[in-house]
Amino acid sequence: MADTQIQVGLFQVNGPVAQPGLSEQANALRAKLRRYDHEYYVLDDPSVPDSEYDRVFRELKALEEANPELITADSPTQRVGGAPMSELTPVRHRIPMLSIETETDITPQGAHNFDARVRKKLGLLPEDAPIEYAAELKFDGLALSLRYEHGLLVQAATRGDGEVGEDVTHNIRTIRQIPLQLHGTAPDVLEVRGEVYMSRPDFERYNARQREQGKPTLVNPRNGAAGSIRQLDPRLAAQRPLSFFAYGLGETNGWNVPPTHAQVLDALHAFGFPVCVERTVGLGPEALASFHQAIAAKRDQLPYDIDGVVYKVNRLGLQRELGFRSREPNWAVAHKFPAQEEMTLLEHIDVQVGRTGAITPVARLKPVFVGGVTVTNATLHNQDEIDRKDVRIGDTVIVRRAGDVIPEVVSVIKERRPPGSQAYVLLEAIGHLCPICGSHAVRLPEEVAVRCTGGLFCAAQRKQAMLHFASRRAMDIEGLGEKLVDQLVDGQLVTTLADIYHLDLATLAGLERMAEKSAQNLLDALQKSKQATLHRFIYALGIRNVGEATAKDLARYFGKLEALQAADAEALQQVPDVGPVVARSIAEFFAEEHNREVIRKLIDAGVQWEEGEGQPASSGKLEGKTFVLTGTLPTMSREEAKERIEAAGGKVSGSVSKKTSYVVAGSEAGSKLNKAQELGLSILDEAGLLGLLAE
Repeated sequence: MADTQIQVGLFQVNGPVAQPGLSEQANALRAKLRRYDHEYYVLDDPSVPDSEYDRVFRELKALEEANPELITADSPTQRVGGAPMSELTPVRHRIPMLSIETETDITPQGAHNFDARVRKKLGLLPEDAPIEYAAELKFDGLALSLRYEHGLLVQAATRGDGEVGEDVTHNIRTIRQIPLQLHGTAPDVLEVRGEVYMSRPDFERYNARQREQGKPTLVNPRNGAAGSIRQLDPRLAAQRPLSFFAYGLGETNGWNVPPTHAQVLDALHAFGFPVCVERTVGLGPEALASFHQAIAAKRDQLPYDIDGVVYKVNRLGLQRELGFRSREPNWAVAHKFPAQEEMTLLEHIDVQVGRTGAITPVARLKPVFVGGVTVTNATLHNQDEIDRKDVRIGDTVIVRRAGDVIPEVVSVIKERRPPGSQAYVLLEAIGHLCPICGSHAVRLPEEVAVRCTGGLFCAAQRKQAMLHFASRRAMDIEGLGEKLVDQLVDGQLVTTLADIYHLDLATLAGLERMAEKSAQNLLDALQKSKQATLHRFIYALGIRNVGEATAKDLARYFGKLEALQAADAEALQQVPDVGPVVARSIAEFFAEEHNREVIRKLIDAGVQWEEGEGQPASSGKLEGKTFVLTGTLPTMSREEAKERIEAAGGKVSGSVSKKTSYVVAGSEAGSKLNKAQELGLSILDEAGLLGLLAE
């Protein structure tokens, strides 16, 4: 093959010319991936599973790596990666990205004010026909201009000051909702204006993952979007879950622009852009006010942040006639909603104890009106978040409330910090004791939460402890469900776990929705549960980080509850698969006298098991083997398969790792099967498992 030099987008590739046919193959793969991207990210209707997308992507990447001259600027493989930029290059907008006037009257009158200005500008009389308007959402993200030449994305720029923005093409390529190549017959030049944003679910998932890894979190979705786009390293931008909505035009050339704004949006959607469905066309200010009211009512349910709606004269001819004043169009306005972030004073920090024992710091605030309500409390999440934001009592803080989400302190205005303020340390503030029950409060390694160790005793954890104790894989007390537990605890009929064994027929039958037969059935289930096994009892105690498998290992190793209670962290780590974190959880639990007292009361109430139940038996056929079950097996339930594996000496885990011996896969097996295939693990169907058990 002869050497050639090929210009690809903004970079150049030197190398041999590809063999005939390879170019067509690469084009076909790219077209397929573009279709998959559009279905998934724009239409929300994928036609293939992720594994098939990944397979096609790998095939294209391998083909391009072997033949670099095949790489094109619009290839899906070029979305992620590239060297970091030293700085962002200025870009002068050919058509300025102007701002829109804000209508500060958040009542329906705001729509009438805008309509009156437009009619006056057009010289219309009251008896003249109403004006046709388009109404859409005002997104709380980062405005962007995308330039396409002959259908290919060649440049992306921020708004900047409206005249000059910054070139962020390297980061925009990482957003899969933005097409690298337009669908259909493309204009010579098409500049698309829109908004990059981060959805609330994506924002929460990203921050949760960052907290788990001990990394910085984002302040809010808008800052997350803006900061991501202005990253110098596209690899960092690619890690952020960004989305895009198109809402208008910049420069166009070689295209018959549709006559109305609504038709422009329809055309952009046909070119492959995501366009928000929350929009309408209507006559007169009444239609606008109705749209504003309807969106305000559903604002909290939207998966993204908005701070208002935008009204535009629909016909582009009328827009040109109305023109501009200063740097704002006369034909559009932003009709705002109440702000979702406000400043206020953090007067004190209290704590709340949750159902699982997590002790959460709560900011007590000087009352502030935000997000449509008066807010007096806001969550501070945990000590790591307090340290990261450097939140202190007496600080002036920014509080955010969006929808039904609990208000939170998002940042501190340190310029207003009073002198002499001290850093807040949660454990020290509560004296290392649970404020509800007085049990010891600890923070385990690798956890962000401070927790109460009095799980069986603490009133805040009472309902959760009781439901877990009664669950099928624990003490299996049929009939003791959530609604009944609520009645028993709220009515102060039970204060500790042992109290459930002292309930009588008259008390139970007198509860709401509890007939005498149901009450008797529950008493029978309670009586039956007294004959337990040691591993079920250990699991029923709800010790943090101790699941069924660990409970069985503990029962086998120690044989008696007294031996387990007396074991220190070092002794506990001698049990297979018990590491330092789990060992400390167990040791902290049994070191708490409150928990030991509840256990004594349970035994006094008649709960018992055969001593020595768990003494290690002779090795089974599957001793030392770890299994993972996924999908639906033809004849066995997962529980039955698990019991048979464990009866043969094997262990069943909930996650796939390199230590997994076998993955047993049934129909509709999911990501666990994919991971097993990636790791090259042994995969069995039900017949294979039965054969292994029979060997």
